[in-house]
Amino acid sequence: MIIYGVAILAFCYITGQLAGEFLGKALGIDANVGGVGFAMLLLILINDWFAKKGGPDKLTENGIQFWSQMYIPIVVAMSATQNVKVAVSSGLIALLAGILPVLLCLAMIPVLAKLTKKVPEHGDYSPVS
Repeated sequence: MIIYGVAILAFCYITGQLAGEFLGKALGIDANVGGVGFAMLLLILINDWFAKKGGPDKLTENGIQFWSQMYIPIVVAMSATQNVKVAVSSGLIALLAGILPVLLCLAMIPVLAKLTKKVPEHGDYSPVS
């Protein structure tokens, strides 16, 4: 059912927000640190888990796909409401919480590319004319 896509999105959002609030408190910052990112990561992991388990029925899959595609614009809109000036003025830890994960992800791209080398199957890529 399509409603499962909404339920999964809500679960990911609430779990991500709680994780972000907890991380903020643990770091001594009175703000949500990365809650939106945690929610997006959780949504990606749940979608991947569903795909590996053979996937849900077609209607549930359509609901998950729809909300997965809608989630990024919604998250961007929610992130735009956060007060960046307060986060930056809170100190170096807020900047590091944003910069370090980005640098870590960039550093992991070559590692993941080597681990996931895959030979394209017939029909995966179309030849350039």
